[in-house]
Amino acid sequence: MFRLAHFSDIHLGPLPDISYRELASKRITGYINWRRNRRFSLDHGIIDRITTDMLAAGPNHIALTGDLVNLALDKEIELAKLWLEALGDPQDISVVPGNHDAYVPGALKRACRAWAPFMTGDHAPPPTGRRGFPFIRVRGSLAMIGVSSARATAPLLASGHFSDGQARKLAALLDEARERGLFRVVMIHHPPVRGATHAAKRLYGISRFQKIVRRHGAELVLHGHTHLATVHRIDGPDGPVPVVGVAAAGQAHGSAKTPAHYNLFDIDGAAGSWRVRFTRRGISAGEEISDISSSTLY
Repeated sequence: MFRLAHFSDIHLGPLPDISYRELASKRITGYINWRRNRRFSLDHGIIDRITTDMLAAGPNHIALTGDLVNLALDKEIELAKLWLEALGDPQDISVVPGNHDAYVPGALKRACRAWAPFMTGDHAPPPTGRRGFPFIRVRGSLAMIGVSSARATAPLLASGHFSDGQARKLAALLDEARERGLFRVVMIHHPPVRGATHAAKRLYGISRFQKIVRRHGAELVLHGHTHLATVHRIDGPDGPVPVVGVAAAGQAHGSAKTPAHYNLFDIDGAAGSWRVRFTRRGISAGEEISDISSSTLY
């Protein structure tokens, strides 16, 4: 059995000191949002409790689907690097970036350089930006395939993009992993499902992504971004493919969003006969971490 853990949308805080020059961009709207909303709804003590419980569950690998930071300040990116290094060995943790990690032009490249050990595919050079994706990392019976939907956008927008170039590379990696009999997990920040979020936060290229999965297959798609506990399904060549979202890892109770949790997938079997047990563990109404739900995906 292979145990895979999934969490997302860390939004590490509090924000470091920020200069007027750094605010002279889209960051001003994000800073206002942080001051008015996000700093109250995200509890970074909860992040510590979530990650401690997740590590105690003994996962063979951890998938982190983006938004480690808030405004992509240099100090935030460096803090996130140190936080990742404290979390575990880069070989055991796979990361894809989110829209907050690419908040302003140039931020994605800086994040990729800082977090490269967690985003580098097997026998591949470290990513230096969007062109470094998708990557593939084979761990046991799993192929972890990381796609980047992150890009800098205009103020009040948080959309993502899945390009033709990534689509071609993803198709090749999915075929390669299928030929090796691997369980294929695709990681992406934005949900590749219509109606999963409103237009300003949507993924451009949903049809392109779903076409690739429909033709080439996948066993599981993981995403973040919405801060919600969701399970959708999209068509694959051998039947529906689960698309699983997760709450923000520090989301406190009392918000409209789902309280903090992480996902566990216990994966067994072989190509054509996979068995997947899916458990959500997170903060309950009594502030204890426990199983929220458990089900069978396959």
